[in-house]
Amino acid sequence: MSGKGSGRVSIAGLTCYRPGQRSRLIYRTIVHRGRKNERRSFSERDYIALLDAAHQQLGAPIVYWDNLNTHVSAAMRQMIDARDWLTVIRLPAYAPELTLKPDTT
Repeated sequence: MSGKGSGRVSIAGLTCYRPGQRSRLIYRTIVHRGRKNERRSFSERDYIALLDAAHQQLGAPIVYWDNLNTHVSAAMRQMIDARDWLTVIRLPAYAPELTLKPDTT
């Protein structure tokens, strides 16, 4: 989201599900003002900070992750490996067999 002179807002979030409890959304936003040498997106450290916050709130044992370049970088791999409570399952970029189809019976 952006407006003249206001910069850009990025959001990253996790949907959290635990059997027998309400689902939750945990998210973070970052405002990018377009300053020199400023990142235009979340960094590995920003994503890890989000995961750490989720762990503090939930004790999150599993995270499903996509293949965004920031999520699979060497720096992110090191940060993931340092957290024994975090399990990452790499989702395929394209998997039509996993798409839910409506029941036609």
